[in-house]
Amino acid sequence: MEWGMANRMAKLIQSDGHVLFLPVDHGYFQGPTRKLEEPRKTIEPLLPYADALFITRGVLRSSVDPDKAKPIILRVSGGTSVIGKDLANEGITTSMEEAIRLNVSAVGISIFVGSEYEKESLLNLSKLVDEGEKYGIPVMAVTAVGKELEKRDARYLGLACRIAAELGARVVKTYWCENFDRVSRGCPVPVVMAGGPQVDTELEIFEFVYDGMQKGAIGVNLGRNVWQNDFPVAMIKALRAIIHQGANPKEAQDLFSSEKEVKKKP
Repeated sequence: MEWGMANRMAKLIQSDGHVLFLPVDHGYFQGPTRKLEEPRKTIEPLLPYADALFITRGVLRSSVDPDKAKPIILRVSGGTSVIGKDLANEGITTSMEEAIRLNVSAVGISIFVGSEYEKESLLNLSKLVDEGEKYGIPVMAVTAVGKELEKRDARYLGLACRIAAELGARVVKTYWCENFDRVSRGCPVPVVMAGGPQVDTELEIFEFVYDGMQKGAIGVNLGRNVWQNDFPVAMIKALRAIIHQGANPKEAQDLFSSEKEVKKKP
C-alpha cells in the first residue's frame, strides 16, 4: 500500500483496529433532517468522541471549523432525493480534485445492488476507485437499499459487500443483520456497520452494535441513532465504550444512564 493511502487509512482506523464514524450527510437526499436542521449545532458537541465524520462538501465548509476537524470521509455521490422517482439513480457529485482540496481521508459512495440502477452505481464505484488509487485516497462503499428495507439480510448484504470489495473499495459500510458473521467473513476488506433494525430502546442499539463487533465488524457509522437521541453525547460515549473499550451492552447502558443523569443536572 502506498504511503499516502496507508496514512489516510491509519487516520480512519484507530490503533486498536476499530472505528466510530459519525455520518451527518443525510441532507444530501433528505433535506433538513430532524435534529440535523442546523448541522453545526449537531456536530460540535459530538465531534470530540468521533473518529471521523462522513459529510458532504457543503456542510463541511459551512459547519466544521478547519482547526477543530476530525478525519473526513467525503460523501461524493448523490443527485436524487426522497421525493424523486428512484433513490438508486445516483451519480458522482464531487470530483477527486475537490476531495484533495479539502484534504479528506477518504471518499464515500453508495451502491445499489439489485436495483434498476445496479450497473450504473457499480461503475460509479469502479471509476471512483480508479481516481482514488491514483491519488492515494481510499473509497468507502455504502451498500444502500433505497426504500427497500426488506433487503437487509445476510445473503443480500454479503453479496453487496463482496462486490464492493471486488471492485476496489477499501472499506465497506453496510447494515447490521442477523448472522452478521456471514457478511463480514465474505468481505476481504474492513466492514463498518450502519444502522440496524428499527428499535425502541438504547439497549437494543447497544446489543446489535456489540453483536456486530463480535462477528467481524471493525466499528460503526451511526448517525440518527446518535444525534436524534435526546442525549446524543451520552449515546456516543456509550457506543465508544463498546467499540474502543470492549464494553458489553449492559455496561454501555449503565454508562449511558449515568451520563444522561449528569446532563439532566442543572
